[in-house]
Amino acid sequence: MRRAASLQRRLGLWLAVALALTWLIATVCAGVVIRHELDEAYDSALQETAQRLLPLAVADLVEREAGRGPRRVPGMAEHDEFLTYLVRDRSGAVLLHSHDADLEDFPARPRPGFRDTATHRIYGERAVSGTMIIEVAEPLEHRREATLDATFALLTPLSLLLPLVVLGTWALVRFNLRPVVDLGREIEARGAGNLGPVRAEGLPRELGVIAEALNRLLDRLRRTLEAERNFASNSAHELRTPLAAALAQTQRLVAEAPEGELKHRAQQVEASLARLSRLSEKLLQLARAEGGGLLAQAPQRLGPVLEHLVDDLRRTPGAGDRLQLALPEEETHGVHIDPDAFAILMRNLIENALKHGDVDRPVRVAMSADGVVRVANAGPVVDPQTLVRIGERFERGATRALGVGLGLAIARRIAEGAGGSLELRSPAIGTDDGFEAIVRLGSSPPPAPSGASRRGRR
Repeated sequence: MRRAASLQRRLGLWLAVALALTWLIATVCAGVVIRHELDEAYDSALQETAQRLLPLAVADLVEREAGRGPRRVPGMAEHDEFLTYLVRDRSGAVLLHSHDADLEDFPARPRPGFRDTATHRIYGERAVSGTMIIEVAEPLEHRREATLDATFALLTPLSLLLPLVVLGTWALVRFNLRPVVDLGREIEARGAGNLGPVRAEGLPRELGVIAEALNRLLDRLRRTLEAERNFASNSAHELRTPLAAALAQTQRLVAEAPEGELKHRAQQVEASLARLSRLSEKLLQLARAEGGGLLAQAPQRLGPVLEHLVDDLRRTPGAGDRLQLALPEEETHGVHIDPDAFAILMRNLIENALKHGDVDRPVRVAMSADGVVRVANAGPVVDPQTLVRIGERFERGATRALGVGLGLAIARRIAEGAGGSLELRSPAIGTDDGFEAIVRLGSSPPPAPSGASRRGRR
């Protein structure tokens, strides 16, 4: 399944992109405004230049002799000349022009006012009753360069500050989404072993509504599961005493009955009652596995618990010589699981291995320093489909051994309720046959239910 996209990364990325685009659009708009203002300033300069040059040009032309042709004003020094001018009469004949003026830049017929050519912006002004017209020209490229320079001056900070904007946006989003991450962790910590309310204080209003709705849902779920577990537990407990009495009477009947049909039927009843007794015991364990109380507040040393359990199981018929236990010299992994729950988990796994494994080969129980427990037995290889199925309630593989199909389900419920996992493998690791159960338990301490409950109900 494809990994879901991170809301934090998505918000940070899109906010940074939005800020960059906003800055870019603002820069473009500023460029348009700058172009308009520069056009006004340059037009004013053109008009003022023409009005200042015109009296000087007229005076110069009146004093010069007629018929000597157009006069060129000499340049004083080399420089970039952005403004050039031309003085002409009504017919367009050139009377005077600046030293760097190009006649092709001006239209053939002069006229007063502003106008544009393909390359220049031109302003014309009349004098001497309209007999002389001065036109001052400025290259449009000069205006475009000025506009681009101003626009790039605005864009330069964007390129320099964009990494800071991205980092700042990401940090801001991360800080403001921290309650969402905390709420997600609170919800993730909830399971069959912990249905306490999530913490609702300190959350934003929108998340607070979600937390309160989730707490109400968890409360309804907790009551429903407690009712179901109590029913199973009470039923199994109430059945235990009459079943034990009926089994004792049946065993006495088997012992006293003569050989024949009556004794055979009594033995069948005894086997059925024994099966019912085992079923009631497993139902009690299942109710414990699916209920609360699987976690311990302090880290537990599980080696002594496992050693005591294996010693106890070695006393059962046919198990003493088969059980092999390997414990670490020192446990380095603190596991927060109730020792009684751990004993129920391991008893079911070891009993399952003794019951379904090859009777002539050992059952290996090993615990590593980091708290991983392995139970392996020899025997036929279990196919993958059956391997997935046998971890559920009342599911059994292809075996004739006695059982009710709850042992692995109980072990899995306890492991998952304690924040760990149960992995089933066949063949066992390092062999060509057999079956192996691997228990990995979490090391995180459980949340304080009393404080969380009080905070969740505020």
